[in-house]
Amino acid sequence: MPLHRLFVPPTLYSDQDRKDIAAAITGIYKGLFPSFYVVVLFIDVPVTHYFVSGRNNDKFLRIGVEHIAKHFPDEASGRVFMDRYEGVLAPWTKDRGIDWEVQITEDDRNLWNENGMSPPLPGTKDDELWQIQDKAVPYGSYKV
Repeated sequence: MPLHRLFVPPTLYSDQDRKDIAAAITGIYKGLFPSFYVVVLFIDVPVTHYFVSGRNNDKFLRIGVEHIAKHFPDEASGRVFMDRYEGVLAPWTKDRGIDWEVQITEDDRNLWNENGMSPPLPGTKDDELWQIQDKAVPYGSYKV
């Protein structure tokens, strides 16, 4: 599950922008795991509460991403992902002349459940089932 938290001034993006950004972020993971793993949250922060360098800023985007389902095997693959991520976001960041920051953490997969189940390991038949169904369905010992 990659969880993407986008901390934004309320007027930085329109509702359509937000839908488009969420779709673009979800597309990064296509084929890697079920798309329902991808959660994108826009957290509106009033400009009076949004500070960069100790000053209010209405043209700054802060993104925090948690990767749980899959980790990068090495630094190089992490950098490749970051470059791809930056490219996908460019229409709403660089191309609009705003400032932004992205940070990704990799969390312990063993401390993650979907609908009360530990998700199947990547590349397994159960993982394939979840991708096809695009939802958490009982498998293995979770079947009733």
